[in-house]
Amino acid sequence: MMISPESYYEEYLKGKTKEQIMTAIRGLKQEIGCLKNSMENPHGRIKTVMHPNEYTRLHWNREYLERAKEAYAEAGGTYTLSKSEEKAADFDANIDAISKITFSIGGYFGGYSNYVVELTDELKAYTKLWEDEEPLLLLDDENKEPYTRDAFIAALKELHIGEWCRRYSTKRFGYMVLDGTQWELEFEYSNGHKPVRFDGDNSYPYNFDKFQMLFGIDVTEEEDEDE
Repeated sequence: MMISPESYYEEYLKGKTKEQIMTAIRGLKQEIGCLKNSMENPHGRIKTVMHPNEYTRLHWNREYLERAKEAYAEAGGTYTLSKSEEKAADFDANIDAISKITFSIGGYFGGYSNYVVELTDELKAYTKLWEDEEPLLLLDDENKEPYTRDAFIAALKELHIGEWCRRYSTKRFGYMVLDGTQWELEFEYSNGHKPVRFDGDNSYPYNFDKFQMLFGIDVTEEEDEDE
């Protein structure tokens, strides 16, 4: 069972020096990194089931980290963002200005699927398997209604995409895969911000399935095919 951020503060941070709080911050960042690596490891499915699960632990450790940063400032410290945190903060700061998302996934033998979401007031979404294909409506899984622009942006925010690595590869897990599945993702902006790109080769962010579901991709079918 996870405790609330305020309970975490009371138990682990209250009355501590800024040096002690910084030690706690480093520990939380390390724990978050370990959780992501575990979930992104392609062999991660073969492991003991834990309660609470990794998604829950990641969510609450992220909340604890934000509370610890506040406590650090209250103790007189000035927190300096790491380069990865700067990238994440920049992505979050400009997320409301995203105007277009282009997502491609597939492989040499099976072909590629291309998805586009234009974040206009009407929210146009379509696959570009054929140039003259009609836009398809993306449905919000919660209420089964077509996504609005604001709802789609809100769903993106929940994915913390700014924390993703810019490139994913199986090399970091000590092996390589020939062919397989490659993917590319690009965000374009209406405020002059340069496009932000992510890609991967048989390797994916920990919440990639949830991201694909935003494009109407049924990830359960993909899992059945793999089996």
